[in-house]
Amino acid sequence: MLELNKSGTDRSEPGRLPAQDPGPDAAQETRPADASPSTGPDAAADRVPLRPYLIAGAILCALYFLYSSFQYARFGSPSWDLGIFEQEVRAYAGFDAPVVDIKGPGYLILGDHFSPIVALLAPLYWIWPSAESLLFAQAALFALGAVIVGRTTQQILGGRSGLCVTVAYGLSWGIQEAVKADFHEIAFAVPLLALVCRALLLKRYTAALLWSLPLVLVKEDLGATVAVVGFLLFVYGRRLQGALLAVFGVAAFVVTLVVLIPAASSAGRYDYWTKIDKNGEQDVSMLDSVLGVLNSSVKIEMLVFLIGITAFMALRSPLTLLIVPTLGWRLLSQDSNHWGMVWHYSAILMPVLFLALADGVRRSRGSHRPWLASYAKVAVPVAAAIAVAMTQHLPLRDLLRPETYRTDDARSQAARAALDAIPAGSRVETDITLMAHLTSDRTVYWVGGAPGTAPDIVAINLDFGWSRPIQDPVAYAEQLHPEARYRLKHRGGSFVVMERTTPEPAKIPGARGD
Repeated sequence: MLELNKSGTDRSEPGRLPAQDPGPDAAQETRPADASPSTGPDAAADRVPLRPYLIAGAILCALYFLYSSFQYARFGSPSWDLGIFEQEVRAYAGFDAPVVDIKGPGYLILGDHFSPIVALLAPLYWIWPSAESLLFAQAALFALGAVIVGRTTQQILGGRSGLCVTVAYGLSWGIQEAVKADFHEIAFAVPLLALVCRALLLKRYTAALLWSLPLVLVKEDLGATVAVVGFLLFVYGRRLQGALLAVFGVAAFVVTLVVLIPAASSAGRYDYWTKIDKNGEQDVSMLDSVLGVLNSSVKIEMLVFLIGITAFMALRSPLTLLIVPTLGWRLLSQDSNHWGMVWHYSAILMPVLFLALADGVRRSRGSHRPWLASYAKVAVPVAAAIAVAMTQHLPLRDLLRPETYRTDDARSQAARAALDAIPAGSRVETDITLMAHLTSDRTVYWVGGAPGTAPDIVAINLDFGWSRPIQDPVAYAEQLHPEARYRLKHRGGSFVVMERTTPEPAKIPGARGD
């Protein structure tokens, strides 16, 4: 179990968590005047070669991007999120407010989730104005996390443990499912959390504090994670730094949810509270939410696999406390999408857990319990074997299948023909299938989410999975927009494109003036 008061030798010194190396500060204090400067953790870090991890990172980046780019090319985006984030980045790249029309005409995305760090992708988007640039950025950020996690592991464990953990992390289900889910803002949190955990393990406390600060700009809930970093600093003996960081994290969490997001939201509130206090239309009390945190086999399965991928050694490290805030809101949520092993929600837990694995192994090697010391010697290769074995059931397995690389099938050809029928610069209302392929040079709305706008084009995939089959696409477009008339412009396969035949409305809801 997670131990705050036991070290690898089951002894501790007052004021610090055991099984921690003295760290660079302590090394400076205790080193004799004539001692060689090449000793201590920093010197050990210098002796760990960077090149093998850069090569491993480059391979992982290529695998992630290969998967996501071919999914994109086959029009296989699983949600509207890629289109949403491209609209946001496109706005930042044009030095505009981050308005995301997919969420609603004129919708300011900072009133939904607070993720201003996404603006850092604007320079890449200037060079590569496509949704694929976001997919590449995410692949690179995930791979950077692998480099940090793997090299840090070798620094504290030695041997070939670093490359084993790089493989285990790189193939972990949390990362693979996030790749499949297209781009999300949490891609920035992955290397940041890896750097925070690295700094904590190497006793570089000021670095841990500084790397944790940008997390509050990634997503609104990560202020709580920053507060836990502060708690760990406090327990490790950096009481002032820890207390200040914990206060900052809590304050950022509260201010973002109570002030910043409501100020940017047209509704004047944080909409995602309803994920906790409502199950459909039924109200759920906080007590019922708390009592129901483990009321589903899906939740229990997720928890088992989260710790299981580390061969359960992460439970030996206090770093595991950093996953509690994210797990907390997910288990309290009434939305079943938050509970399981799919989507992107577990990606930010992976660097924490795998560095907790390394810390747990280090703590256990000198344990007075023989079975634990023996298990610590094999835990790292066991974790790597688990990751490799699980991959046969995870997204990257598709890279071994020839059909993954076929983008000339009838459906993809029909989708590209539909895209060709939609003029650049037009206002388009569409579903998920074509959405992320249109957001780079069109104004895109979610189908049914833009009343009164009378878009120039309504483009739909009849096989999208509608609750009721669409028999007459033109009638459906006019049902969505009774203020306008449409005609069939293009039909190929399951894709239908209708264009407006009546004049554009004088005033379009949410439209910004030039």
